[in-house]
Amino acid sequence: MPDTKQTLVMKFGGTSVGSVDALIKVTQIIKEARARYPRVVVITSAMSGVTDLLLKCATLATQGNVESLPSAESTLREKHFSAADTLIQNAKLRESTKGEINCLIESLVDLCKAIAVLGEASPRALDAVASLGERMSVRLLGAVVESAGVRMKAIESSEFVVTNSHFQSANPDFQATTERTRQCLNPLFEAGLVAVTTGFIGATPEGVITTLGRGGSDYSAGIIGSVLPADEVWIWTDVDGVMTADPRLVASARTLPEISYSEIAELAYYGAKVLHPKTIRPLVEAGIGLRICNTFNPSHPGTHLVSNGHSNGKASKGEQVIKAVTAIRKQKLVTIEGRGMLGVPGVAARAFGAVASTGTRVPLITQASSEQSICFAVPPNPQITYWMRCKEILPSSCPSAILTASGPRTRLPSSPQLGQVRAIHLAS
Repeated sequence: MPDTKQTLVMKFGGTSVGSVDALIKVTQIIKEARARYPRVVVITSAMSGVTDLLLKCATLATQGNVESLPSAESTLREKHFSAADTLIQNAKLRESTKGEINCLIESLVDLCKAIAVLGEASPRALDAVASLGERMSVRLLGAVVESAGVRMKAIESSEFVVTNSHFQSANPDFQATTERTRQCLNPLFEAGLVAVTTGFIGATPEGVITTLGRGGSDYSAGIIGSVLPADEVWIWTDVDGVMTADPRLVASARTLPEISYSEIAELAYYGAKVLHPKTIRPLVEAGIGLRICNTFNPSHPGTHLVSNGHSNGKASKGEQVIKAVTAIRKQKLVTIEGRGMLGVPGVAARAFGAVASTGTRVPLITQASSEQSICFAVPPNPQITYWMRCKEILPSSCPSAILTASGPRTRLPSSPQLGQVRAIHLAS
Protein backbone atom coordinates (compact mmCIF):
# COMPACT_ATOMS: atom_id res chain seq x y z
CA MET A 1 0.00 0.00 0.00
CA PRO A 2 1.42 3.46 -0.84
CA ASP A 3 2.50 5.84 1.87
CA THR A 4 -0.69 7.76 2.67
CA LYS A 5 1.39 10.79 3.67
CA GLN A 6 2.08 11.27 -0.02
CA THR A 7 -1.56 11.62 -1.06
CA LEU A 8 -3.71 14.76 -1.09
CA VAL A 9 -7.31 15.15 -2.25
CA MET A 10 -8.50 18.69 -2.99
CA LYS A 11 -12.05 19.68 -3.87
CA PHE A 12 -12.88 23.06 -5.45
CA GLY A 13 -16.40 24.47 -5.24
CA GLY A 14 -18.40 26.26 -7.91
CA THR A 15 -17.19 29.76 -7.09
CA SER A 16 -13.60 28.48 -7.02
CA VAL A 17 -13.88 27.45 -10.68
CA GLY A 18 -16.51 30.00 -11.66
CA SER A 19 -14.41 32.63 -13.44
CA VAL A 20 -11.10 33.22 -15.19
CA ASP A 21 -9.58 34.87 -12.12
CA ALA A 22 -10.75 32.03 -9.90
CA LEU A 23 -9.33 29.40 -12.25
CA ILE A 24 -5.97 31.17 -12.21
CA LYS A 25 -5.93 30.95 -8.40
CA VAL A 26 -6.97 27.29 -8.48
CA THR A 27 -4.20 26.47 -10.94
CA GLN A 28 -1.60 28.06 -8.68
CA ILE A 29 -2.93 26.15 -5.67
CA ILE A 30 -2.70 22.89 -7.62
CA LYS A 31 0.87 23.64 -8.74
CA GLU A 32 1.95 24.33 -5.16
CA ALA A 33 0.23 21.18 -3.89
CA ARG A 34 1.86 19.09 -6.62
CA ALA A 35 5.27 20.35 -5.50
CA ARG A 36 4.59 18.97 -2.00
CA TYR A 37 2.59 15.81 -2.72
CA PRO A 38 3.50 13.19 -5.34
CA ARG A 39 -0.12 11.94 -5.47
CA VAL A 40 -2.75 14.64 -5.97
CA VAL A 41 -6.45 14.28 -6.80
CA VAL A 42 -8.36 17.41 -7.79
CA ILE A 43 -12.16 17.27 -7.59
CA THR A 44 -14.14 19.99 -9.31
CA SER A 45 -17.70 21.20 -9.00
CA ALA A 46 -19.61 22.73 -11.89
CA MET A 47 -18.90 26.39 -12.55
CA SER A 48 -21.06 28.57 -10.31
CA GLY A 49 -24.64 28.88 -11.53
CA VAL A 50 -24.37 26.10 -14.11
CA THR A 51 -26.20 23.33 -12.23
CA ASP A 52 -29.11 25.66 -11.49
CA LEU A 53 -29.30 26.61 -15.17
CA LEU A 54 -29.24 22.96 -16.26
CA LEU A 55 -32.04 21.98 -13.90
CA LYS A 56 -34.06 25.03 -14.92
CA CYS A 57 -33.85 23.83 -18.52
CA ALA A 58 -35.14 20.41 -17.46
CA THR A 59 -37.98 21.95 -15.44
CA LEU A 60 -39.08 24.11 -18.37
CA ALA A 61 -38.89 21.10 -20.65
CA THR A 62 -41.42 19.23 -18.50
CA GLN A 63 -43.82 22.06 -19.35
CA GLY A 64 -43.10 21.66 -23.05
CA ASN A 65 -40.95 24.78 -23.12
CA VAL A 66 -37.82 24.24 -25.21
CA GLU A 67 -37.75 27.78 -26.63
CA SER A 68 -35.35 28.87 -23.87
CA LEU A 69 -32.76 26.23 -24.81
CA PRO A 70 -30.85 28.40 -27.33
CA SER A 71 -30.36 31.05 -24.65
CA ALA A 72 -29.12 28.44 -22.18
CA GLU A 73 -26.78 26.99 -24.81
CA SER A 74 -25.36 30.44 -25.46
CA THR A 75 -24.83 31.10 -21.74
CA LEU A 76 -23.06 27.78 -21.21
CA ARG A 77 -20.80 28.26 -24.23
CA GLU A 78 -19.91 31.80 -23.25
CA LYS A 79 -19.10 30.81 -19.68
CA HIS A 80 -16.87 27.87 -20.57
CA PHE A 81 -15.44 29.02 -23.90
CA SER A 82 -14.37 32.46 -22.65
CA ALA A 83 -12.35 30.81 -19.88
CA ALA A 84 -10.87 28.33 -22.35
CA ASP A 85 -9.93 31.07 -24.82
CA THR A 86 -8.22 33.08 -22.09
CA LEU A 87 -6.40 30.35 -20.18
CA ILE A 88 -5.60 27.49 -22.59
CA GLN A 89 -2.62 28.62 -24.64
CA ASN A 90 -2.18 25.53 -26.81
CA ALA A 91 -4.55 25.93 -29.76
CA LYS A 92 -5.02 22.19 -30.35
CA LEU A 93 -5.79 21.55 -26.67
CA ARG A 94 -8.10 24.58 -26.54
CA GLU A 95 -10.16 23.55 -29.55
CA SER A 96 -10.43 19.91 -28.50
CA THR A 97 -11.57 21.00 -25.03
CA LYS A 98 -14.19 23.34 -26.47
CA GLY A 99 -15.33 20.58 -28.82
CA GLU A 100 -15.88 18.15 -25.94
CA ILE A 101 -17.76 20.78 -23.94
CA ASN A 102 -19.90 21.61 -26.97
CA CYS A 103 -20.87 17.93 -27.31
CA LEU A 104 -22.06 17.95 -23.70
CA ILE A 105 -24.10 21.11 -24.33
CA GLU A 106 -25.70 19.43 -27.33
CA SER A 107 -26.54 16.42 -25.17
CA LEU A 108 -28.39 18.81 -22.83
CA VAL A 109 -30.54 19.88 -25.76
CA ASP A 110 -31.28 16.27 -26.69
CA LEU A 111 -32.17 15.37 -23.09
CA CYS A 112 -34.48 18.36 -22.70
CA LYS A 113 -36.26 17.64 -25.97
CA ALA A 114 -36.86 14.07 -24.82
CA ILE A 115 -38.19 15.36 -21.49
CA ALA A 116 -40.52 17.74 -23.36
CA VAL A 117 -41.94 14.87 -25.41
CA LEU A 118 -42.60 12.80 -22.29
CA GLY A 119 -43.92 15.77 -20.31
CA GLU A 120 -42.00 14.69 -17.23
CA ALA A 121 -38.45 14.28 -15.99
CA SER A 122 -37.59 11.09 -14.14
CA PRO A 123 -34.96 11.20 -11.37
CA ARG A 124 -32.66 9.31 -13.74
CA ALA A 125 -33.13 11.95 -16.43
CA LEU A 126 -32.55 14.77 -13.95
CA ASP A 127 -29.27 13.17 -12.88
CA ALA A 128 -28.19 12.94 -16.51
CA VAL A 129 -28.94 16.66 -16.92
CA ALA A 130 -27.41 17.78 -13.61
CA SER A 131 -24.19 15.82 -14.17
CA LEU A 132 -23.35 17.85 -17.28
CA GLY A 133 -22.05 20.79 -15.23
CA GLU A 134 -19.27 18.81 -13.60
CA ARG A 135 -18.53 16.96 -16.83
CA MET A 136 -17.95 20.28 -18.61
CA SER A 137 -16.00 21.72 -15.71
CA VAL A 138 -13.56 18.80 -15.42
CA ARG A 139 -12.59 19.16 -19.07
CA LEU A 140 -12.06 22.89 -18.72
CA LEU A 141 -10.10 22.74 -15.47
CA GLY A 142 -7.99 19.82 -16.66
CA ALA A 143 -6.98 21.66 -19.82
CA VAL A 144 -6.26 24.87 -17.90
CA VAL A 145 -4.04 22.98 -15.46
CA GLU A 146 -2.23 21.20 -18.30
CA SER A 147 -1.75 24.50 -20.10
CA ALA A 148 -0.07 25.82 -16.94
CA GLY A 149 2.53 23.07 -17.11
CA VAL A 150 1.06 20.48 -14.75
CA ARG A 151 0.85 16.98 -16.20
CA MET A 152 -2.65 15.70 -15.57
CA LYS A 153 -5.42 13.35 -16.65
CA ALA A 154 -9.07 14.42 -16.59
CA ILE A 155 -11.37 11.53 -15.69
CA GLU A 156 -15.06 11.41 -14.80
CA SER A 157 -15.77 10.00 -11.34
CA SER A 158 -18.59 7.92 -12.84
CA GLU A 159 -15.80 5.57 -13.97
CA PHE A 160 -14.90 4.63 -10.40
CA VAL A 161 -17.49 5.88 -7.86
CA VAL A 162 -20.01 3.04 -7.81
CA THR A 163 -23.43 3.80 -6.35
CA ASN A 164 -26.88 2.33 -6.00
CA SER A 165 -29.69 3.45 -8.30
CA HIS A 166 -31.24 5.94 -5.87
CA PHE A 167 -31.09 8.73 -8.41
CA GLN A 168 -30.62 12.33 -7.18
CA SER A 169 -29.29 11.12 -3.82
CA ALA A 170 -27.29 7.99 -4.55
CA ASN A 171 -25.30 6.10 -1.93
CA PRO A 172 -21.85 4.71 -2.74
CA ASP A 173 -20.87 1.06 -2.65
CA PHE A 174 -17.61 1.55 -0.77
CA GLN A 175 -16.16 -1.87 -1.54
CA ALA A 176 -16.69 -1.58 -5.29
CA THR A 177 -15.65 2.08 -5.24
CA THR A 178 -12.40 1.24 -3.43
CA GLU A 179 -11.46 -1.34 -6.06
CA ARG A 180 -12.40 0.84 -9.03
CA THR A 181 -10.80 4.01 -7.62
CA ARG A 182 -7.45 2.35 -7.04
CA GLN A 183 -7.58 0.66 -10.44
CA CYS A 184 -8.28 3.99 -12.17
CA LEU A 185 -6.12 6.41 -10.19
CA ASN A 186 -3.03 4.47 -9.10
CA PRO A 187 -1.72 4.14 -12.70
CA LEU A 188 -2.07 7.91 -13.07
CA PHE A 189 -0.03 8.49 -9.92
CA GLU A 190 2.62 6.03 -11.08
CA ALA A 191 2.86 7.99 -14.33
CA GLY A 192 3.38 11.21 -12.37
CA LEU A 193 0.02 12.70 -13.31
CA VAL A 194 -2.42 14.78 -11.29
CA ALA A 195 -5.89 13.22 -11.41
CA VAL A 196 -8.56 15.84 -12.15
CA THR A 197 -12.03 14.43 -11.67
CA THR A 198 -15.68 15.33 -11.21
CA GLY A 199 -17.42 15.76 -7.92
CA PHE A 200 -21.13 15.14 -7.38
CA ILE A 201 -21.51 12.19 -9.75
CA GLY A 202 -21.12 8.43 -9.73
CA ALA A 203 -22.65 5.57 -11.66
CA THR A 204 -24.56 2.37 -11.03
CA PRO A 205 -22.75 -0.94 -11.62
CA GLU A 206 -24.36 -0.88 -15.07
CA GLY A 207 -22.78 2.51 -15.82
CA VAL A 208 -25.86 4.74 -15.51
CA ILE A 209 -24.90 8.17 -14.18
CA THR A 210 -26.17 9.09 -10.71
CA THR A 211 -25.66 12.11 -8.48
CA LEU A 212 -24.94 12.27 -4.76
CA GLY A 213 -27.40 15.13 -4.09
CA ARG A 214 -26.90 18.89 -4.25
CA GLY A 215 -23.60 19.89 -2.71
CA GLY A 216 -22.41 16.33 -3.26
CA SER A 217 -18.95 17.32 -4.51
CA ASP A 218 -17.87 17.57 -0.87
CA TYR A 219 -19.14 14.04 -0.36
CA SER A 220 -17.15 12.95 -3.42
CA ALA A 221 -14.02 14.26 -1.71
CA GLY A 222 -14.87 12.28 1.43
CA ILE A 223 -15.50 9.12 -0.58
CA ILE A 224 -12.38 9.34 -2.76
CA GLY A 225 -10.18 10.47 0.12
CA SER A 226 -11.26 7.55 2.27
CA VAL A 227 -10.86 4.80 -0.33
CA LEU A 228 -7.43 5.75 -1.71
CA PRO A 229 -6.68 6.45 1.22
CA ALA A 230 -5.41 10.06 1.35
CA ASP A 231 -3.34 11.74 4.01
CA GLU A 232 -5.62 14.78 4.03
CA VAL A 233 -8.63 16.18 2.23
CA TRP A 234 -8.80 19.92 1.59
CA ILE A 235 -12.11 21.56 0.72
CA TRP A 236 -11.52 24.83 -1.13
CA THR A 237 -14.42 27.28 -0.98
CA ASP A 238 -15.03 31.04 -0.93
CA VAL A 239 -14.79 31.59 2.85
CA ASP A 240 -11.85 31.32 5.24
CA GLY A 241 -13.20 28.19 6.90
CA VAL A 242 -15.95 27.38 9.37
CA MET A 243 -17.32 30.61 10.80
CA THR A 244 -18.81 31.16 14.24
CA ALA A 245 -21.95 32.42 12.46
CA ASP A 246 -23.13 33.42 9.01
CA PRO A 247 -21.09 36.59 8.30
CA ARG A 248 -23.97 37.95 6.23
CA LEU A 249 -26.07 38.02 9.40
CA VAL A 250 -23.44 38.52 12.12
CA ALA A 251 -20.77 41.10 11.33
CA SER A 252 -18.52 39.92 14.16
CA ALA A 253 -18.37 36.31 12.94
CA ARG A 254 -14.85 34.88 12.89
CA THR A 255 -13.13 31.78 11.56
CA LEU A 256 -12.68 28.81 13.87
CA PRO A 257 -9.11 27.45 13.61
CA GLU A 258 -10.28 24.01 14.76
CA ILE A 259 -13.57 22.21 15.19
CA SER A 260 -14.40 18.61 15.99
CA TYR A 261 -16.01 16.24 13.53
CA SER A 262 -19.12 15.93 15.70
CA GLU A 263 -19.50 19.71 15.91
CA ILE A 264 -19.15 20.25 12.16
CA ALA A 265 -21.59 17.39 11.51
CA GLU A 266 -24.17 19.10 13.68
CA LEU A 267 -23.56 22.49 12.09
CA ALA A 268 -23.80 21.04 8.58
CA TYR A 269 -27.06 19.27 9.44
CA TYR A 270 -28.53 22.45 10.88
CA GLY A 271 -27.87 24.77 8.00
CA ALA A 272 -24.16 25.62 7.78
CA LYS A 273 -23.41 25.66 4.04
CA VAL A 274 -19.65 25.17 4.33
CA LEU A 275 -19.68 21.36 4.12
CA HIS A 276 -22.01 18.63 2.88
CA PRO A 277 -23.19 16.64 5.94
CA LYS A 278 -22.25 13.23 4.47
CA THR A 279 -18.64 14.24 3.82
CA ILE A 280 -17.49 13.59 7.34
CA ARG A 281 -18.33 9.97 8.10
CA PRO A 282 -16.01 8.19 5.61
CA LEU A 283 -13.11 10.41 6.67
CA VAL A 284 -13.71 9.81 10.38
CA GLU A 285 -13.89 6.06 9.84
CA ALA A 286 -10.65 6.13 7.84
CA GLY A 287 -8.89 8.50 10.28
CA ILE A 288 -8.19 11.09 7.58
CA GLY A 289 -7.75 14.80 8.30
CA LEU A 290 -9.93 17.46 6.71
CA ARG A 291 -9.18 21.13 6.18
CA ILE A 292 -11.50 23.85 4.84
CA CYS A 293 -9.67 26.64 2.98
CA ASN A 294 -10.40 29.78 0.98
CA THR A 295 -9.45 29.72 -2.70
CA PHE A 296 -9.35 33.51 -2.72
CA ASN A 297 -7.24 33.77 0.44
CA PRO A 298 -4.99 30.69 0.20
CA SER A 299 -2.49 31.93 2.79
CA HIS A 300 -5.18 31.75 5.48
CA PRO A 301 -4.86 28.49 7.46
CA GLY A 302 -8.60 27.85 7.30
CA THR A 303 -10.32 25.44 9.68
CA HIS A 304 -8.84 22.09 10.60
CA LEU A 305 -11.29 19.35 11.55
CA VAL A 306 -10.04 17.21 14.42
CA SER A 307 -11.13 14.06 16.21
CA ASN A 308 -13.99 14.51 18.65
CA GLY A 309 -12.77 15.77 21.99
CA HIS A 310 -9.48 17.18 20.63
CA SER A 311 -10.61 20.63 19.57
CA ASN A 312 -8.80 23.45 21.33
CA GLY A 313 -12.15 25.08 22.09
CA LYS A 314 -12.99 22.63 24.90
CA ALA A 315 -14.93 24.13 27.75
CA SER A 316 -13.22 24.42 31.10
CA LYS A 317 -14.94 23.18 34.23
CA GLY A 318 -18.09 25.15 34.98
CA GLU A 319 -17.88 27.07 31.70
CA GLN A 320 -20.36 26.86 28.82
CA VAL A 321 -18.79 27.53 25.43
CA ILE A 322 -20.79 28.12 22.26
CA LYS A 323 -18.36 27.77 19.38
CA ALA A 324 -20.75 28.44 16.51
CA VAL A 325 -24.36 29.26 15.76
CA THR A 326 -26.33 28.30 12.66
CA ALA A 327 -29.84 28.98 11.45
CA ILE A 328 -32.25 27.15 9.17
CA ARG A 329 -34.60 29.91 8.09
CA LYS A 330 -38.13 29.88 6.65
CA GLN A 331 -39.44 26.95 8.67
CA LYS A 332 -43.00 26.14 9.70
CA LEU A 333 -43.70 24.92 13.22
CA VAL A 334 -46.43 22.30 13.53
CA THR A 335 -47.86 21.20 16.88
CA ILE A 336 -50.05 18.14 17.30
CA GLU A 337 -51.67 18.18 20.73
CA GLY A 338 -54.62 16.93 22.70
CA ARG A 339 -55.47 15.03 25.86
CA GLY A 340 -56.50 12.07 23.74
CA MET A 341 -52.83 11.48 22.87
CA LEU A 342 -51.89 10.58 26.44
CA GLY A 343 -50.68 6.99 26.58
CA VAL A 344 -51.82 6.20 23.04
CA PRO A 345 -49.08 4.29 21.19
CA GLY A 346 -48.20 5.06 17.58
CA VAL A 347 -49.30 8.70 17.40
CA ALA A 348 -45.80 9.93 16.51
CA ALA A 349 -45.29 7.09 14.02
CA ARG A 350 -48.50 7.94 12.19
CA ALA A 351 -47.74 11.66 12.15
CA PHE A 352 -44.20 11.34 10.84
CA GLY A 353 -45.13 8.55 8.45
CA ALA A 354 -47.61 10.92 6.86
CA VAL A 355 -45.00 13.69 6.66
CA ALA A 356 -42.46 11.28 5.17
CA SER A 357 -44.95 10.34 2.45
CA THR A 358 -44.61 13.91 1.11
CA GLY A 359 -40.83 13.54 0.84
CA THR A 360 -40.30 16.21 3.49
CA ARG A 361 -37.32 16.23 5.83
CA VAL A 362 -38.08 17.04 9.49
CA PRO A 363 -35.03 18.80 10.98
CA LEU A 364 -36.41 19.28 14.50
CA ILE A 365 -38.75 17.22 16.70
CA THR A 366 -39.69 17.57 20.35
CA GLN A 367 -42.34 15.91 22.50
CA ALA A 368 -43.72 17.03 25.83
CA SER A 369 -42.97 14.68 28.71
CA SER A 370 -46.72 14.55 29.36
CA GLU A 371 -47.13 12.97 25.89
CA GLN A 372 -49.93 15.45 25.15
CA SER A 373 -48.15 17.25 22.33
CA ILE A 374 -45.59 16.77 19.58
CA CYS A 375 -43.95 19.74 17.90
CA PHE A 376 -41.85 19.61 14.76
CA ALA A 377 -40.45 21.93 12.12
CA VAL A 378 -40.78 21.49 8.36
CA PRO A 379 -39.65 23.54 5.36
CA PRO A 380 -42.50 25.25 3.49
CA ASN A 381 -42.35 23.12 0.34
CA PRO A 382 -45.49 22.66 -1.79
CA GLN A 383 -45.95 18.99 -0.86
CA ILE A 384 -46.05 19.51 2.91
CA THR A 385 -48.15 22.67 2.53
CA TYR A 386 -50.72 20.73 0.49
CA TRP A 387 -50.74 17.88 3.03
CA MET A 388 -51.33 20.27 5.94
CA ARG A 389 -54.14 21.96 4.05
CA CYS A 390 -55.83 18.61 3.38
CA LYS A 391 -55.52 17.64 7.05
CA GLU A 392 -56.68 21.11 8.16
CA ILE A 393 -53.42 21.59 10.06
CA LEU A 394 -52.50 25.20 10.77
CA PRO A 395 -48.79 25.77 11.32
CA SER A 396 -47.42 28.63 13.41
CA SER A 397 -48.49 31.83 11.68
CA CYS A 398 -45.17 33.62 12.20
CA PRO A 399 -42.01 32.83 10.20
CA SER A 400 -39.69 30.60 12.20
CA ALA A 401 -36.05 29.59 12.14
CA ILE A 402 -34.12 26.83 13.86
CA LEU A 403 -31.17 28.27 15.76
CA THR A 404 -28.48 25.77 16.72
CA ALA A 405 -25.70 26.52 19.19
CA SER A 406 -22.80 24.07 18.97
CA GLY A 407 -19.90 23.51 21.32
CA PRO A 408 -18.61 21.42 24.24
CA ARG A 409 -21.33 20.84 26.85
CA THR A 410 -23.51 23.46 25.18
CA ARG A 411 -26.79 24.45 26.76
CA LEU A 412 -29.18 27.33 26.08
CA PRO A 413 -27.38 30.26 27.73
CA SER A 414 -28.74 32.98 29.91
CA SER A 415 -27.41 35.76 27.79
CA PRO A 416 -28.26 39.36 26.89
CA GLN A 417 -28.03 38.30 23.23
CA LEU A 418 -31.22 36.27 23.62
CA GLY A 419 -33.01 39.53 24.26
CA GLN A 420 -32.42 40.34 20.60
CA VAL A 421 -34.43 37.29 19.52
CA ARG A 422 -38.00 38.32 18.82
CA ALA A 423 -39.59 35.14 20.21
CA ILE A 424 -38.43 31.67 21.19
CA HIS A 425 -41.24 29.23 20.44
CA LEU A 426 -39.33 26.07 21.25
CA ALA A 427 -36.11 25.33 23.13
CA SER A 428 -34.52 21.90 23.01
